[in-house]
Amino acid sequence: MESEKPGPEGPQGRSLGQGWHLGVRGSGEYSPPSSPAPWSLPRWRAYLAAAVLCYINLLNYMNWFIIAGVLLDVQKFFHISDSKAGLLQTVFIGCLLLSAPVFGYLGDRHSRKVTLSVGIILWSGAGLSSSFISPSHAWLFFLSRGVVGIGTASYSTIAPTVLGDLFVRDQRTCVLAIFYLFIPVGSGLGYVLGSAVAELSGNWRWALRITPCLEAVALILLLVLVPDPPRGAAEKQGVVALGGPRNSWWEDIRYLWRNQSFVWSTLGVTAMAFVTGALGFWIPKFLFEARVVHGLQLPCFQEPCSSQDSLIFGALTVGTGIIGVILGAKASSTYKKVNPRAEPLICASSLLAAAPCIYLALILAPITLLGCYVFLALGELLLSCNWAVVADILLSVVVPRCRGTAEALQITVIHVLGDAGSPYLTGLISSALRAARPDSYLQRFLSLQQSFLCCVFAIALGGGCFLLTALYLERDQAQVGQPGTGTCDSKHVDSKAKESQSLLPGTESSREDP
Repeated sequence: MESEKPGPEGPQGRSLGQGWHLGVRGSGEYSPPSSPAPWSLPRWRAYLAAAVLCYINLLNYMNWFIIAGVLLDVQKFFHISDSKAGLLQTVFIGCLLLSAPVFGYLGDRHSRKVTLSVGIILWSGAGLSSSFISPSHAWLFFLSRGVVGIGTASYSTIAPTVLGDLFVRDQRTCVLAIFYLFIPVGSGLGYVLGSAVAELSGNWRWALRITPCLEAVALILLLVLVPDPPRGAAEKQGVVALGGPRNSWWEDIRYLWRNQSFVWSTLGVTAMAFVTGALGFWIPKFLFEARVVHGLQLPCFQEPCSSQDSLIFGALTVGTGIIGVILGAKASSTYKKVNPRAEPLICASSLLAAAPCIYLALILAPITLLGCYVFLALGELLLSCNWAVVADILLSVVVPRCRGTAEALQITVIHVLGDAGSPYLTGLISSALRAARPDSYLQRFLSLQQSFLCCVFAIALGGGCFLLTALYLERDQAQVGQPGTGTCDSKHVDSKAKESQSLLPGTESSREDP
């Protein structure tokens, strides 16, 4: 029986049946293939599950940047400097990256729905408890942000692989575009929610008490409406994707290390994360100080500080994020029909175009705020074009059985070399520059402005990494469809499979005379 392919009624695939299958048995012997039992899901159920995952992704990224929306208030409340404030985000990202490989391993081998549920409980519980910490226990607030990072790691690692097993080809590109649309939207709403609640209540901590209610709803929806499809269910890989020998974690890592498209695209998105991490954390404060320099805003000496800049930047992030993700996905699906290397080329061109936009936004800030906002919006628009495209690159060049580990490894590299250190590094450079200058708001602003310039170089470097990705993309995509790719000792598997097939009744070799 041939495996079914995703049809108009919904994504369909195959899971293993009972008895014989093509793979390694306990004794090391190989057995002939059999017809696996079908696994299917109605189209409306698949799209409903995708909608729930998108909603949770929105809440996920709201948690990433809700603190940035009230950063000035947090600094005043806990009496911390720029460098320590940057360390707050570094702790969050550091815990996320340390736990991502664990969740990737679990996601490839155990129930993904259970792992996602545990992650939601972790990040919502830690976020709520952090709102009750007193100013004398700032270290507990840092620790709670680390626990939130551990919880979000489970979702960022596993959720894209579930979508990859529900949809395939253009359908998957479209759904991933919508899913990753909620990265900038959630980030922007994190700024808006944090600043708006602080403004209305007069207490920034209420922002951390609202999101757990939304996350409780998300947990219920996840348990009720989201299935846990077999790995590779959406692809025509039946036995290869689902019934082959299970790799060890180190074998998965070696396979991914040899996958050049995965390596270079990971480095490219790492450069992008370095920039978005630094800008996302510090830009609201940068814009606030720019308005002080222009004489449009009084300095903030005690909380609550003005939240206007967080609201503006949040709205800007939401708007440019929606447009950018849609443009990136549309350009990818259209250009792919002409050039099979379209995806990395689109990522490279958007990053190389974003670099001068970010530079001009920084340089124009003390001269004209309007010019700063215009080029900042263009830079964010171009950066947002890549989110869905990068995810589609990973799913197209990595075999289904390794995708959870691939997502985890990519997240780890992104955060180790990207946004884990960039907020702290930016704050550290700013504090170092301020220490050597007179204590004035102009010098504070210029110190923060100049600490951002390393982001421009990082964006250009990321564009170069995506150009290198384009050189290997077609080769790695072709290998994904080959039987045995990504399995332990795949050449040995192929040779033993052919040997076992030659011994079956009715084959040409069995009919030959000795």
